[in-house]
Amino acid sequence: MNKLWMFALVGTLLAGVAANGQILKPVTWSFGAKKTGPNEAVLFFKAAIDEGWHVYSQHVNEGGPIPTKFTFTASKDYAMDGPTTEPQPTKRMERVFNMEVGFFVNSVIFQQKIKLKAGQTKVSGQLEFMTCNDMQCLPPEDIDFSIPVK
Repeated sequence: MNKLWMFALVGTLLAGVAANGQILKPVTWSFGAKKTGPNEAVLFFKAAIDEGWHVYSQHVNEGGPIPTKFTFTASKDYAMDGPTTEPQPTKRMERVFNMEVGFFVNSVIFQQKIKLKAGQTKVSGQLEFMTCNDMQCLPPEDIDFSIPVK
């Protein structure tokens, strides 16, 4: 009986250690595209952000957090049509950076217009973002994307 009790105790302790060692992933990204004309489309980059966390704007002053950044792989099938846009961010003074910064909570959708040179294509690239809550910031993360445009 003592061995059974000991196995149960060790199993419970190991389960607790495994749960505490999980990597935090408070932001989930999804991607999509919509054709807006025969030679035009809009790409959508949606971040679903867990409660209490936020993702930073693309427009952050030097010395602040890592801004959200989009890098697109060059292709003969499409061309960027202007910069990647974002909604109006919430702004507040963040003591850790000693500056006012713009950020998004709950969710945000970034958009990129493209000019199509082919009827169908895939737009690929990478986005970089940083997320924080009131207690901590996670290291910047790079996410690869490949978005079909039909």
